[in-house]
Amino acid sequence: MSSSSSKEEYVLHDVEKQEISKTQFNDDLQQSEQVIVDSAEVTKLSWVDHLASKLHAETKGIEPITEEEKDDDSILNAASMWFSANMVIAAYSLGCVGTSVFGLNFGESVLTIVFFSFFGLLSVAFFSVFGAEFGMRQMVLSRFLLGNVTARVFCFINIVACVGWGAVNTIASASLLHIVNHSGANCPPWAGCLIIVFSTIIVTFFGYRVIHAYEKWSWVPNFAVFLVIIARLAKSGNFDGGAWTPGSTTAAGVLSFGCSIYGFAAGWTTYAADYTVYMPKSTNKKKVFFSIVFGLAFPLCFTLILGAASICAARNNERWSELYDKYSVGGLCYAILVEDSLWGFGSFCCVLLAMSTVANNIPNMYSIALGTQAMWEPLAKVPRVAWTILGNLVTLAIAIPAYYKFETFMTTFMDSIGYYLAIYSAIALSEHFIYRRGFKGYNVDDWDKWDRLPIGYAGCAALFIGAFGVAFGMNQTYWQGEIGRLIGEFGGDIGFELGAGFAFITYNICRPLEIKYTGR
Repeated sequence: MSSSSSKEEYVLHDVEKQEISKTQFNDDLQQSEQVIVDSAEVTKLSWVDHLASKLHAETKGIEPITEEEKDDDSILNAASMWFSANMVIAAYSLGCVGTSVFGLNFGESVLTIVFFSFFGLLSVAFFSVFGAEFGMRQMVLSRFLLGNVTARVFCFINIVACVGWGAVNTIASASLLHIVNHSGANCPPWAGCLIIVFSTIIVTFFGYRVIHAYEKWSWVPNFAVFLVIIARLAKSGNFDGGAWTPGSTTAAGVLSFGCSIYGFAAGWTTYAADYTVYMPKSTNKKKVFFSIVFGLAFPLCFTLILGAASICAARNNERWSELYDKYSVGGLCYAILVEDSLWGFGSFCCVLLAMSTVANNIPNMYSIALGTQAMWEPLAKVPRVAWTILGNLVTLAIAIPAYYKFETFMTTFMDSIGYYLAIYSAIALSEHFIYRRGFKGYNVDDWDKWDRLPIGYAGCAALFIGAFGVAFGMNQTYWQGEIGRLIGEFGGDIGFELGAGFAFITYNICRPLEIKYTGR
């Protein structure tokens, strides 16, 4: 009896063991199949990353940088990044606008440049601190600062801005390359665009470290060329600061020129943290902030003021004015450096200056990939390198026809899109200082959690109402706001000031309500 019972128990136990083993086997098989599927998907989506990895390019996307990955402790890198990006022909060209478009003299242009440059660059320096503190890209950080939905709207705006500014900058350099050999076989504009864009692709492909290495030194030849321009201006004797003309019309010109300067200086705000994410959290925040203030302020003010001086000199030289009116800033550089001047060496300087646009386009084309990934989760599966290359190609596709057909529209459109930076800053600074009460109010682990991030009701409302403020205050050729048109004889632009003010008030009315009813 005992033996029979033991045998039955053994058989039952063996059957149960087989069933458990079979179940375990099925589970393991399913898991293995899932791993194979997942692996196939990863391989399908990230072969570009595999190639980039073999070439020692950055493969990191929008996921936060861990402390173990943070190996850039150079304050000089943080500052020099913006040195090269701003000591470029685009800034030089903008400096000319104060006199050529808004009728300001040299002194009025200089005061406007200095004040609005510092006003605009402070937000770039401030948000750069966030990169070292949290290791989050700027557009991912924006989910905490603006609300999840609002951040994704700004991602789209940022993508448009990156492509637009890239095209405008490329056109300016292509025009200079085109005119260099004015009397012989010159570089076709489409070829100039190709040269600039593909040079940008080479650097942005490799990512953060190569970008910093390039930007650390690429300002040197640009600075040398600008020193040559200063010498030529002094020797020409054409420079005249012009008469001071107080009054409401001059004030309107200062406001309109200042709006353009602010947009250029603050233009890096929505990229800022992207270029400090590999800095250790222990890095001194004040050092990061003030190093970037200097890294932005010197090249901005120097290059913009030189542009203002150059256009003042051009107004006293008929040939210089003719070339500027016909070929824009490319013609002005050619006039100063080549004709009746340095000839062959001057042409070489023009080529160097044209290539400076690469340093200016690099932040646009690197951050466009991160903004695209941050906009929608499925897009994050496409490697950063792929988006960087695509962004450059789209820029090229727009720049070439724009050069021939709608360059003026492109420039005007990009001047207008800069208004969103003031709205962005007004919302983000409100959230950081009032509702999160500083850096302790963030949990990096929530970066991709819809149920933990603020939804963005207040941010969307502030963006919408802020746009009305911009519409009331702007003064462009295609639109004069109800308030902007009242300033001076021809109107003055206070679009970014009203946009920021409207957004600030709206956000701080709506945000407490959002917190009350959503809890986040």
